[in-house]
Order: sequence, then C-alpha cells, then structure tokens
Amino acid sequence: MDIQTIIVILLFAAAIFYIGRIIYRSVANKGGSCGSCNSNQCKVDFSKIDTHKK
Repeated sequence: MDIQTIIVILLFAAAIFYIGRIIYRSVANKGGSCGSCNSNQCKVDFSKIDTHKK
C-alpha cells in the first residue's frame, strides 16, 4: 500500500470513530435528559389537566 491509501484509511477510521462517538453520547446521555433528573424544576404538573372526554 502506498502512503495515500494509508492516509485515506486513517481519515475514514477517524471519521467513523467521531460519528460513532456522537451517536453514543446522544443515546447514552447520563443525566442530561429531563426524565433522569431528580429535581422538580423540569417536571410537568399534570394534576390540573382534565383527562375526561366530553
């Protein structure tokens, strides 16, 4: 293999690693979403919503 092929393969592998890292961090977000926090500041109060159909 010549040097150009090696550079292209390395750049492609780095791009795949970068995209995989972005996808992993968005799926395995620990504590960043509203459903995983324990504070009341991001929760919605559904007690005043009328759920009965008219």
